[in-house]
Formats: sequence, C-alpha cells, structure tokens
Amino acid sequence: MSKNQLKQQLAVATRESIADLVIKNGKILDVFNREIIEEDVAIKDGKFVGIGDYDGKEIIDAKGSFVCPTFIDGHVHIESSMVTPNELGKVLLPHGVSTIIADPHEIANVSGSDGIQYILDASEKSPLNIYIMLPSCVPATEFEHSGATLTAEDLAPFYDHPLVLGLAEVMDFPAVLTGKDQMLDKLLSASKYEKLIDGHAAGLDKYGLNGYMTAGIRTDHEAISVKEAKERLQRGMHLMIREGSVAKDLVNLLPVVTEKNASRCLFVTDDKHLDDLLEEGNIDHNVRLAITNGMDPLLAYCMASFHSAQYFGLQTKGAIAPGYDADFMLVSNIEEVTIKQVFTNGAIVAQDGKLVIETEDSYIVPPVNLTKSVNLPELKAENFQIKLDSAKANIIDIIPNSLVTKHMIEEVDIENGIFIPSVEKDQLKLTVIERHHQTGHIGLGIVKGLKLQAGAIASTVAHDSHNLIVCSTNDQDLLTAVEVIKQMQGGTVVVKDGQVLSKLELSISGLISDKPYEEVNKELKHLNAALAKIGFQETFNPFLTLSFLALPVIPELKLTDLGLFDVKAFKHIDISAI
Repeated sequence: MSKNQLKQQLAVATRESIADLVIKNGKILDVFNREIIEEDVAIKDGKFVGIGDYDGKEIIDAKGSFVCPTFIDGHVHIESSMVTPNELGKVLLPHGVSTIIADPHEIANVSGSDGIQYILDASEKSPLNIYIMLPSCVPATEFEHSGATLTAEDLAPFYDHPLVLGLAEVMDFPAVLTGKDQMLDKLLSASKYEKLIDGHAAGLDKYGLNGYMTAGIRTDHEAISVKEAKERLQRGMHLMIREGSVAKDLVNLLPVVTEKNASRCLFVTDDKHLDDLLEEGNIDHNVRLAITNGMDPLLAYCMASFHSAQYFGLQTKGAIAPGYDADFMLVSNIEEVTIKQVFTNGAIVAQDGKLVIETEDSYIVPPVNLTKSVNLPELKAENFQIKLDSAKANIIDIIPNSLVTKHMIEEVDIENGIFIPSVEKDQLKLTVIERHHQTGHIGLGIVKGLKLQAGAIASTVAHDSHNLIVCSTNDQDLLTAVEVIKQMQGGTVVVKDGQVLSKLELSISGLISDKPYEEVNKELKHLNAALAKIGFQETFNPFLTLSFLALPVIPELKLTDLGLFDVKAFKHIDISAI
C-alpha cells in the first residue's frame, strides 16, 4: 500500500471523504465479541475502513441480512476436487469460501517439486485466495513407492514464496517420534523460516501427541472422538474439525467445543469430491451441520473464518473490521447459511449461488512429466494371482464413510492354492500397481465391504503415493481397467465383461482434469451411474473409499505396492492368516 492510498483510507475512516462502497441496514457479525452490530460498513480500495455512519459512492442496502466474513478452509487437498485451482475457485466462491489453505501433498507424491510449482503457479491465477503448506512426507512412508522424494533441501526454496505459510500435515509419526534425521531436518527447516507446521496424528496416544508438540507441530485434523480431540486441545494443539467426502468427524467432535476452548477450533474439509462440493458445499456445509447439531450460529461462523485466519497468521482475513480485507457475504438466514451475495476485495463475485464474474483464461500448461505420469510394465493375469497357504486370509474390511478400516480374518475361496474372488462373500481382489517408475511392484490383497457384483473399478487416485489401485471381481476386467488407465495416462474407470462402462481422464499427474468443472462433474455422474451396472448399491462413494485403501498411515489394514500393511504394527504382513 502506498502512502497516498493509506491517506485516502484514513480520510474515509474518519469521515473526511466518502467511501467507495457502504453497506447499510445490515447485521454485522462481530467475531471479536461474538455479537451483532447494526451500523454501516465502509469500504475503500477493497479494505474495510470503518464501522459507524458513512456515505459512499455506492450503497448496498443489506435489508436486514447478516454481514459475515467469508469462509476459510483451513486444510484441503485441491487434487481431491479433481479440477484446477481456477476451476475450484468457480465452485467455492458461490458457497462463500474465498480462502483455502492447500496442501499439494498428492501431486507432490506423483510429480515432486514440479507438482508443487504447478499448484503455486495455478493458484496465483485463481479467483480464490490460495495459500500453500508444503508437503512434509514425500514419500508418505517408507512402505510404498511414490513418484518423488522431497528432502528439507528440496522444500527450502519454496518458503520464500509469498503464498507458502508452512509445512503441511506431518504423517510419518514414527519418523517424528524416533527422531529420524530427514524428518527432523524438515521440521527444523520450517522453524528456521518461522513457518507453521501442521500435524496428522491419526491414532496417536497422549505420549505421541506430547512428541508432536515438542517437535513444533501445532494442529491436527485426525481426531475422531471427543477423547482424542480433548487430548489434542489439552496439549495446546489447534483442533481442525473435519467434514469431508469420506471422513465425516464433525458431529462426533462438536461436544468438545466449549466457550473456553473454541478459539482453538476451526473447520476443514481435507478431501472433498467435486460432486459433493457442488451439491452440499464446502465450509458452508460444516457450518450448517454444526448449527443443526446445536452449535451457536455466531460461534460456527467464527470457527469458519476468524479462527482459521488467526491460526494461519492471515491478519487481514476473517473479520468485518477496519484494516481487514473486504471479503464478506450477505446472509439472509444465518442458521441455514443462505448466502445471497459474496464479495472479495469489496467487489461482488457471486450472487444467489451463481458466479457473477468473468474469470480470466488462466489455464497453466503443466510440465510434460505431469501429463506422462502412468508408467507401467507389460502385465498379465498371472501377475495378479494371490497365492495362499491356507483358506484363512487377512482381509481389509472397510467402514463406510470412514478412512479407518478393520482387520478381519476370514475363510476365503481357493483353487489350487489361488484366491478366487467371491461376490457372494463380498471378498474381492484388491491390487496396487506402482505406476511411476515401472518397477513392477504389485501389492495384492482381499477387500470386504465394496460389494461389487461384477466387473472392476480402477483409479490413479490412491492416497498418498497415488499408484494405480484396482478392485476387481475377475482378472479379465482387472487387466482391461489397467490398460484403459495406461492409455488415458491417469484417471478413473468402470469396467464390466471387458467393456468400458465409464471413465474420467485425469491428465495432470493422474489426479486433476484439465477440463472445466461442469464437464468433470458430468463425467463423475456418468461414473456413478455406471456403478449400478456392476451391482453397487451402497450409500457411500466407492471411488473415494478405494482411494484411501492404499493409505498406510490410517488404521487398521491397508494395501501398498509392496503388499498388505498392518498400520498398528507398522509393517507388512502376509495375506495368509495361519
């Protein structure tokens, strides 16, 4: 800001000159006192400069609507939306979300530093305010193969970028708690640059949390019970309350939020699919759900804006007050979160759920290595045979709408010592194929709970290393699905009897589409319709569930390209349960 600009803003603040824009007849949400103020709001040069009695070149009659700060998503993976940062902005702004804190962990695990740079470049062109936390675990663990390795030295140059706020969710808790040098180097580097460090403390007991806080890690979004949430708050962590497409923890965690600790709590989505964003929203859905389940509306709005801004050091975001950015919305029904208009920097961007601005053509052409990310060897049916020493097997049992799975031991069908999938027993073949470097590594397992009656589904979205993951009822459809993914260079497919029923191409690192969000959503709906043709009738999203079955940092049993992984024991185990 220039000296002259500041002088002009001061003149408006003190009523010596008129504002660019004044909001009248509104009910201002005061996030500092959690009260309602009924006065005018004055805006100059995209900044709030006064609350009181003002005149402006332009007047907005709020007609009794609530004037609220726009929402901030405190932890999100852009890649989970499957669209570019620019397209995501078009989706989120009508829902009142103007700022997100993104972790490009997914694309970094596929494409390394080039993936991070692509997200940074694309974020600068987005109508959203996008800030970045650098991925801390690339690869996520030593028990799988990802597309890249990022050391503290690789990450350090990014800390100078104005959009970078810190180090993202630290998932490799054994590396932290045992003091492994490479992890400590990343933690100390972030501290050296005076950056924030986010956590991922799934399943940690209170002593593990002690270790995380000692290491400078200050948040967690993996609490799934009041007990876990309280332990985090007791140790000084900021509690990120998550409600995404798969992990839905908000209702369970609400009882932990009190008048005394609310300032330490904020809302996040973590991973949310495009169709869910369009149908139910982003942080606005979290707020709506919290209010429905008894939270004071003013507190819910504060947690969705001011609390996030305060933790992340965004000193001009999250409040309707002088000196803050004029990012606000007019809400006609505060409890139902009925958003009439959304403004960023004092200019309207959305009205009645529709974007009203023309976004520039800001498509950033990704580097070639991002569009050539599926590298597979020649594969045959024998590559996918599961040999068992007995009919008893360790099985991954999914829990609908949860990242957590159960470790089951069941009798399975075998023929000549080879596992035979059974739709009757709901025991299907699960395959994870390393797709980055043609290593030939293939992890095989058995999954229960997806309840496919025929065919196969496959995707290159498989957290966190994003190898190719396939769930199949037979090997013919498994091979067909693999070949289609290879031809598309990433994406998702539904196959039955050797025929492709539906597919979604994700040409950027096998995670993100280069198409407009409307086209991507149309293809997602077609994918969901194809599921009925292979007998899927459940109430959860099988693609999202599938994508987390390769995540070896969430209990209890998962599958990586190196085999079946027991998260509690933190080691690979045999499929045979003898």
